[in-house]
Amino acid sequence: MDSSRRDWLAAWCAAGLLPQVAHTAESSPTDLEAAVLKRHDAAVDSNLAKQNTDPASEYRGAIPDAYGIHWPGTGTGLANQFAVAFLHPKSKHHHSPQVFERLKMAMDYVMRTLSPDGNIFHPQTNFNSPPDTAFAVLAAGEAASIARKHSNREVEQAIKPFLDRAAGGLTKGGIHTPNHRWVLCSALAIINDLYPDPRFLKRIDQWLAEGIDIDDDGQYDERSIIGYNIIVDRAFVTLAHKLKRPELLDPVRKNLDAAFYLMHPGDEMVTEISHRQDRNARGNIGVYWFPMHYMAIHDRNPRYAWVAHKYAQQNAGLSALMDYPELLQPLPTPTEPSTNYHQDFKALEISRIRRGHKSATLMLRGDSRFLQIRSGSAVVEAVRFASAFFGRGQFIPRQWGRDGDTYTLRQSLSAPYYQPLDPPHRVKAGEWGEVRGERQRTEMNYLEQWATITETEKGFSVSMHATGAVKVPVAIEVAVRGTDGLQLDGLVRAPDVTNGFLLASGQAVVKAGDRQIRFGPGRALHQYTQIRGAEAKMPGGCIYITGYTPFHHTLEFECL
Repeated sequence: MDSSRRDWLAAWCAAGLLPQVAHTAESSPTDLEAAVLKRHDAAVDSNLAKQNTDPASEYRGAIPDAYGIHWPGTGTGLANQFAVAFLHPKSKHHHSPQVFERLKMAMDYVMRTLSPDGNIFHPQTNFNSPPDTAFAVLAAGEAASIARKHSNREVEQAIKPFLDRAAGGLTKGGIHTPNHRWVLCSALAIINDLYPDPRFLKRIDQWLAEGIDIDDDGQYDERSIIGYNIIVDRAFVTLAHKLKRPELLDPVRKNLDAAFYLMHPGDEMVTEISHRQDRNARGNIGVYWFPMHYMAIHDRNPRYAWVAHKYAQQNAGLSALMDYPELLQPLPTPTEPSTNYHQDFKALEISRIRRGHKSATLMLRGDSRFLQIRSGSAVVEAVRFASAFFGRGQFIPRQWGRDGDTYTLRQSLSAPYYQPLDPPHRVKAGEWGEVRGERQRTEMNYLEQWATITETEKGFSVSMHATGAVKVPVAIEVAVRGTDGLQLDGLVRAPDVTNGFLLASGQAVVKAGDRQIRFGPGRALHQYTQIRGAEAKMPGGCIYITGYTPFHHTLEFECL
């Protein structure tokens, strides 16, 4: 995620509050709780050592991030972590006076940072921020809820002043992004569950009256596959659970069902469609652990249970297990989701094809990375091409169609030259663009670019075309993940391009583990790969096939 916006989970991670662990074997609910408790206690030990305890420091009670910045939201994260350890009867920190004092110290820091409206601030971008306050309430409110379940008044009372102040901000505060609505609503639902107030329900219903932003393909507006989707799913689980409104679980089901069609071999998720910071990032379906596990129990759904069973020990949080004790009930018998499908997403304008170890994503409109292909761990991150046409020849499909198993993606470009103004008049400095529309356009140039993609028995056939203006240099780019598994036979270094190679003839091979992707044939009529006006070279290894218009070239990708 970039520095302009991070959610509360990123803040916790920055302070080391959510340590990552290696995947462990599947186990019983009892084993799950024991494993999660062990790493939770270890995290508490770590954060007790990191927490600022200097009485003279304005940051007393907080933990700085990697840049030395103190986030108020991490104070509620610490309070949650310490409260859970203090309350869990099997924790090594159960009823520890030190842990309770540190909890109060963390909440004191949060209270010192509150604005007059009752809001915290996000030190990298948002100040007097209701959304960031809502994220903080999710942590603090969960801790108070667990304290209530354990009849522990002293922990609840240590947190209640913040919830009281925050509730005032949330009942009138605004938002920036679509997901903020549901985070605010879920935060108010948590507070209302503890301290009922008609104002909270009225505000929740104001936001819900706008309707839920989920499309026919099961994606929320931000399409944030490994980021905000999970936050929104959890928000609706919280709303349905706390308010006893089971109909609010419908969007969660729709989003979770869609996730199974956005999963590569190895369970890595398709992130190319995201409108947020997780676009093209890496993450697996285990990040959906909480909504999958909750819904597996609630609906007795075996596919959701597959994710919950496989990823619980890696992704479960002790606070979630304590606030939702039904998560420790036996799961239904897991059923692995299908790995053999061809699914069009018309709202997203993508297509997903999965055949066991083979996986492909077709971005049908509006994206230069119009095709990604996988064979197990061997990855072609993108197929792109560009023409040196007036600095605007990056192929970005604007129309598409499907005929049987063949998709055709199209783009039409034009570029003129401009005549003197008629009648002539002076053009002041800075007015060039303003008056250009008054000029006659002549010497018109046109370029039609299109690609066809067809699934084959072994993989995919991809044909790329550019016609119209003649002798325009064209370069196809096949971007691969890493270069260690790149077979260099037939490849030569592209001039002045780091990890760039020309495939003059024959085949290139990308290997990873016991899988590979073989593609070709190559062609290199020139060595100009970084086309003027095209998008920058992708990270990692990039293999180029070059030519001139009229240009027609077909690459056969075999997933072996």
